Amino acid sequence: MSKLSIVAYTVGSLFFLVSCSFSIFYGYKVVTHHLPKEDSAVKKYNYHFVLVAEELDNEYWRLVDEGARAAAKKYDVLLEYAGPKQANLEDHLKTIEMSAAAKVDGIMTQGLSDEQFSPLINKVVAKGIPVITVDTDAANSRRQAYIGTDNYYSGFLAGKALIKDTKGKANVAIITGSFTKNHQIQRVKGFKDAVQFEKGIHIIAVEESEISRVIAAEKANQIMQGHPEVNAFFGTSALDGIEIAQVVEKYKKQNQIYIIGFDTLPETVKYIRQGTIKATVVQEPYEMGYGAVEMMINIIEGKRVDPIIHTNTRIARLEDLPAVGMGGRK
Repeated sequence: MSKLSIVAYTVGSLFFLVSCSFSIFYGYKVVTHHLPKEDSAVKKYNYHFVLVAEELDNEYWRLVDEGARAAAKKYDVLLEYAGPKQANLEDHLKTIEMSAAAKVDGIMTQGLSDEQFSPLINKVVAKGIPVITVDTDAANSRRQAYIGTDNYYSGFLAGKALIKDTKGKANVAIITGSFTKNHQIQRVKGFKDAVQFEKGIHIIAVEESEISRVIAAEKANQIMQGHPEVNAFFGTSALDGIEIAQVVEKYKKQNQIYIIGFDTLPETVKYIRQGTIKATVVQEPYEMGYGAVEMMINIIEGKRVDPIIHTNTRIARLEDLPAVGMGGRK
């Protein structure tokens, strides 16, 4: 046998012995290690719910989710938070369909459009899966219940606040998140009804932002240039109010133009403290999420549930900020 063969044989033998040693050692560890029992490794939940948000990457919906998770923890519910990262109607509807296909115990979602959401909600309910609408109702669907803001009333409150703060004299531009989504439609309608009999209040323009910062800023800028008579704005989503404030500050007219916004996003609070935004509509997203989980459990367990529960809505101005939590937006 050559020297090269002897060396190769020796190395191979050593490698074999080391391998065997490791196998014996780790085999012993596996046999003697105390593994958890299967039952203790898998958490048992009473129910499995899905909360489908309009927009996952959204501070407002994270607060809804936070409330829902607090209730889910209390009642041993497995909760999934799902939906499009950024507002997308088609993805929103697909998420509801996928949740139903997974045969979850309950689905909580918005009813953004009667035309598109009601048929799908009816289809899900027909399969025996209860649906609760949160934040935005699909009143013409077979959903079991709704919990959230009275969006018409919130717009009405905004209109009354504007009348009070401007002493009934203002040329108003409205920037709304959507011309087609139920909650945005109701907010504009409520606002218009609140100011309709005020002779000194004139609605000059109503524009759509598509719940986009860029578009909201573009619309505000167009209004400022095309309608110099406008001296008041109402933004029906928090992004609208924030972007209106930025544009108004760009024109250095924060002392001449009244702005009322929506929600208490930190940026909104900043502009209220600076005096650029004079007032905002405050919602209760945490309570919506928490209450939705409790309502769903009661529905499944056959208990009586009110078909509509409106969470608190109010107006906040600078003097109210210490008592106002940092809400989100939508």
